[in-house]
This record gives sequence, C-alpha cells and structure tokens, in this order.
Amino acid sequence: MKTSRSSLPRGVAIPDHFHAFFSFPQNKGGYSGVAVYTDSRTITPLKAEEGLSGILQPKPPLTSDERISRSYPCPHEMELMPDDQGCTPSDLTALDAEGRALIVDFGLFVLINVYCPNETSDARLPYKMNFHLMLQERIRKLINAGREVVVVGDINICATPLDHCDGHLASNATSFHDHPARAWFHKWLSPIGCMSDAVRTFWPDRKGMYTCWNMKISARETNYGTRVDYILVTPGMIPWIKHGDIQPSLKGSDHCPIYIDLHDEITTDAGETLSLRDILLMDGNKPDPPRLAARRWEEYSGKQTLLSTFFVKGKEMTRDNSFPFLPVLPTPDTQAPIMQAVAAYPDDTAPALRLPPPTQPTLRSRKSTFTSASQPFAPSPNPQPNPTSSSKPVLSFSSGKRKATTDHETKKAPKKLKGGQSKLSAFFGQPSSAPPCSQIHSPDQDADQRDYIDSDYQLALELSASLENLHSRGSLASGMPSASQSKVAWSQLMAPIQLPNCIMHGEPAKEYIVNKPGPNKGKIFFLCSRPVGPGYDKGKGERLREEVDHRYRCNFFKWSKDVRREAKDKSFAS
Repeated sequence: MKTSRSSLPRGVAIPDHFHAFFSFPQNKGGYSGVAVYTDSRTITPLKAEEGLSGILQPKPPLTSDERISRSYPCPHEMELMPDDQGCTPSDLTALDAEGRALIVDFGLFVLINVYCPNETSDARLPYKMNFHLMLQERIRKLINAGREVVVVGDINICATPLDHCDGHLASNATSFHDHPARAWFHKWLSPIGCMSDAVRTFWPDRKGMYTCWNMKISARETNYGTRVDYILVTPGMIPWIKHGDIQPSLKGSDHCPIYIDLHDEITTDAGETLSLRDILLMDGNKPDPPRLAARRWEEYSGKQTLLSTFFVKGKEMTRDNSFPFLPVLPTPDTQAPIMQAVAAYPDDTAPALRLPPPTQPTLRSRKSTFTSASQPFAPSPNPQPNPTSSSKPVLSFSSGKRKATTDHETKKAPKKLKGGQSKLSAFFGQPSSAPPCSQIHSPDQDADQRDYIDSDYQLALELSASLENLHSRGSLASGMPSASQSKVAWSQLMAPIQLPNCIMHGEPAKEYIVNKPGPNKGKIFFLCSRPVGPGYDKGKGERLREEVDHRYRCNFFKWSKDVRREAKDKSFAS
C-alpha cells in the first residue's frame, strides 16, 4: 500500500464497519507499506503490532499486555548476510523502517502481513535476505510460544520452477535454486521447513498460476508472469483450511488477489468438535480494537484539531460600542499602535487615521477618521469636504512600515503620457468607425499614403519578375531549391513517422516513449509489436538461441531518429 499517513483519505483509513491497521515507511513516503482490514461486524482483533523487530512502537509504547509476544528477533541470534563492505547489521531498525510488516492477533492464529523487499540491485540483496531472516526468526519465536501463524503477502520469491514463466527452460531449471533467496525459501517451506504453501496444496501441478506480471511489457496478455504472493501457514492451521486459489480476473494492479477459506468447524483426532465462531469470539460483546487501529488515531478520535477547521466560517464579529464609526474592529496587533499614535497628539491637533476597509483594496473608496480620544464622536449636520490644502498630517497604516504623509502627497497627480504614447486600455477598446475629431487628415496626406502603397506594390512586382527571370535562366537552380522541392522537404519534415517493420516477423513495430529519468527521457523508440511470452527473444546475451520461441516478441529495437534518417535517405535516393 504505497501511500502515507498524511495523504490517506478518511474513507480509506476508517471505512464503515471495518477496522484498519497500517504500516508506513519512516523516510520514503509512498515507497512501500502494508494494511490489514477486518470486518468489525464479524470479528475484532485482540492485539496488533507494527514491524517484526518490536522496535516500532506507538506513543506511548505498548504495554506487556498489549504485545503479541514477549520475545523478539535479536541480531546476535541470527546469521545475517554482510553487505559489500563485509559489515552485518548490529540492530534491526533499518530492516523495519520501510513499513513492510503488520502483525495482528486473532486468538486462533497470529496473522503476519508482509511486503518483502525486491532485489533491485546487487547492493540490495543483503537487505532483502536479512529481512527474510528476521521474518523467519519472528515466526520461530511465535511457534516456540505455542502460537499458530498465517503469513500473507508479497514474498518476492518464486518457490519452484513451476512458479516462474521461464522456469521450464533447461537453462533455468538446473540452476533455479542457486539464488540465495530461492535457496532460503526452499528450505523454509515444507517438507523441509515448517511453513506450508496453502494455495499450492490444492493445486500441486497447476501451471501458469501466476500472481504478478510486468505491466510495462504487457505481460499479462499472455500470462507471462511469476507467483510471488503466498499464504503460508504452520501445521496446526492446515485442518482449518477449506480451499485456496488465485483471482487473476480481478485487475487494477500488477498483482492479483489470493485467498483461502476456513471451515466453520472441524473435528480433531480426539473426536472433539471445534467451532470457528467460538474460538475467534465472533459472537457476543466485541472489545475495542487495538490501539494501533486507525480509528484510534488522534486525527480520527476527535483529540486533534484538524487544519481544515481553521478555514471554516466562524461567527460574525460584533462591533464595539465605543467605536461605532469603524466598519470592523481592528485586530489586536494593530489596535494598540493606533491608540498610542492618537494619544501622542493634543486634542486640537489629533490626526485623522485612515483605515482600509476589510473588503476594499483601496483607501479612496471609504474613509474612517479618528478624532481625539477624549472628544465624543458627533457627525456634522453640514459635512464639508476636507480641503486638500490642509497642513495637518495624515497617518496611513499598512502591513508594512508606518509612514506619515500629507494629503497632497497621497493624492498624486495622474502620470502624463508622453507624445505618441497610448494607454493600455486603448488596445482592448473597440475601434471607432469614424476618426477622432482631433485627428484631421488632409487630402495631401491621403495622396501621399496612396503613393506609398503604389510604390511598394510596384517594387514587389519588379522583384517577382526578376526572380522568375533568374529561375528561367537557371542561374539559381544549383543554389536554391525549387518550390516543389521545398514543399516536399517540408512535408517530409512535418509528416508523422512511418512505423518500421520488425526484422523477424516483418510486421509494423510498436511505438514507445522513454519515461525513465536520464538523458534519453522523452525519446521515442520502436519494438516488436508481438506480446511477450515464454521463450520470447530477449537478445543473444539474455536468451539461448535454441530456447527462443518466435511466436512471441523478437529483439527488434530502433530509435525514432534512425527511422527518420532512413526515410530521408530513401526519399533523396528516389
């Protein structure tokens, strides 16, 4: 589940009738993550933990009663794989920092949901192997404590050649388990190890039972995939499993769902009948979900103020009776400086204070003035305009620096336009049908203008005639292409690229665009249009020639610039 806690929608975090549990990466948001949903109408988990090492803890940390087990993996008890420098991890913090595991206790069994790392490079192999070893150690300690375990999720390993699309090829079958991850997985599964592949138990010889496909090469069309998603159980859970299968018809991801069904009741070897509802406490009073559940997060429990509440329209502010002339009350930050400035002047020389209204962008549309603080405000029955020649200063307050200016400074004269300069609004006005009265054209000016137009026309005719004479004499035939040649050149330049044919099948290739960051990002290339499949031609270095199946994609590749160059050379040759 590649998301983060901050970007998780509310409907996904706390859906109706479900308890949700999440684990997110600590540093790389959206890089990885796992989730577990349980139907609250049916069952409520008893306990829940994040991670495999026990290091990841909520605030406050889990108590001993809230923990699923008392024992956790320790680095000195495990044979971890060293990195390129020969160093092995001294703690398991880094292995649990990518949000790859959730552990939920249901009583009958402990569910572990994992998203194991992929081997993206050779340097990533030690991290992958050490995560598998930590998973194995945690399950070993749970089994020693007498618990049954169910592991679900993406293990990112193919268990047998039957689980790989190219596993049947001779070059892969002989060395399939030479890879360290496959060798470890082979030893961990039954009959050698303690974990059983629940789905494969019902389909032991089924081919093409893949759960993951490479969407970049459209591998799902021909079922050219791998099986890397599993449901692994300990021996005590095998009698409870009724059926298991994959669901490749459900799309929406590069993986498909897998599932198992449990019996409602079983009969033990001693003849005792056990009911699933009684063991899982599916009836009666349901306890509150564990503290790790998303429903108990601060942002969903009503204990944390959300950012959206600051943008909700609040109650209207009431006006202060002592200042009935103000459109709105000044803010606490500006009220004290304003009153101090008024008190600094005598009663007869109190300046007028100009405050901008809250909804008006200019000060000229509405003005409010302060008189002396000791004088009551009384509107004049005969208001007179304020003379512009007044010598009293006007204090203008803004969000920036406070600056005292005079009235004649605030009312600046409009800027005069230079000669021949037009206003910006003139470019958006509708042109008048008649010329302005200020612009008078004399008959002499109209005659001069007609003469200029006639002279330009005559010059254009002379130039055209001279060019035609030069073309007729052939003097420009070698130095300048003809009009038909220019038209052909431009049409070839602007024409779409004609799809090339692949060499093996002679069929039109398919166009692709490079999306990977780098010097080739955005460039266009062509590949064989046939889908990939078992034995498709990856190239001489990747596939043996005797194992190539020509029914699928060949190794044709060509850049679009090479296709254009070949088309240009072909047109010139013809």
